[in-house]
Amino acid sequence: MPLEFEIAPGRMIGGNHSCFFIAEIGQNHQGDIEIAKKMIKVAKDCGADCAKFQKSELQFKFNKAALARPYTSPHSWGPTYGEHKEHLEFSHEQYRELKAYAESVGILMGASGMDEKAVDFLDELGLPFFKVGSGDTNNLPYLKHTAKKGRPMIISSGMQTMETMREVYKTVKPINDKFCFLQCTSAYPLEPEDVHLNIMKEYEKEFPDIPVGYSGHESGMTITLAAVAMGAKIVERHITLDKTWKGNDHKASLEPDELKELITQIRVVERAMGSRVKEMRPCELPTFNKLGKSVVAACDISAGTPLTLDMLTVKVAEPKGYPPENIFDLVGKKLKKSVENDESVTKDNIEA
Repeated sequence: MPLEFEIAPGRMIGGNHSCFFIAEIGQNHQGDIEIAKKMIKVAKDCGADCAKFQKSELQFKFNKAALARPYTSPHSWGPTYGEHKEHLEFSHEQYRELKAYAESVGILMGASGMDEKAVDFLDELGLPFFKVGSGDTNNLPYLKHTAKKGRPMIISSGMQTMETMREVYKTVKPINDKFCFLQCTSAYPLEPEDVHLNIMKEYEKEFPDIPVGYSGHESGMTITLAAVAMGAKIVERHITLDKTWKGNDHKASLEPDELKELITQIRVVERAMGSRVKEMRPCELPTFNKLGKSVVAACDISAGTPLTLDMLTVKVAEPKGYPPENIFDLVGKKLKKSVENDESVTKDNIEA
């Protein structure tokens, strides 16, 4: 199977296609749909391919004790964890409103379904692909349920081992071959020594028939740019309107000016990746014509004299002469016409 697939109508990922950039809004909207809409517009204006949320049906994602647990964090939106999560959770109708808004501004909307019931709703909503968050990557029944929907899947790999990722591959592949893995470390914010971009290369070796990408929680742009240079075909970064807002993710998120600059620089990196064929480029010809070196005579050389290396040297010369990388091929050959010391030795003056 080709190392590419259609993530949404008219948008391919993998292969030689440009990196698919997901602006992860998550729950950085503070539970306010107007802020969420503003963030969708920011994602569009900054050049992202997709604005993404997280959808949970709380009673299916958490058990009763987890929802009833007291939550006294400074980031809390309620006295219990359940009330906190409820504040940040949009209703089905609000999701329909957000999807319509995303379509109106011309950007794809995505979401992580955080449980099977959420996946069912997102499928009914008609989102183009499913994002599998790291917390569900080892949830094999969930993966089977999601894969059977037939939509493309983007699967993060935070908190997982390579053995688990092999099981994920074996679970999803027979059901749905349109999926990819993202290297991810689930820490917020993420320190550089915990990123491990080299795992992308291991994924490429282990799973050569799927695209590979990167989901980052680090500060700044450098590491994400490095991931793209290493071949990431999908990139996901959290975004915020204000890093000082209440919430665990804001500090590891990009503000609008950073998001715009990162996407701009990703497109520069992609342009710079270019071809795997090493050859002189047209843009190099002016430099070559001005400074490119040639074989010249190191002494007067009469026609018919067998050439030796001590008769030859290399200089910037007019006219252009024999290429210096082939100078050793001239040993033992003869000139058709004599040349004086410091004159170019040209190809058309070499006897066949």
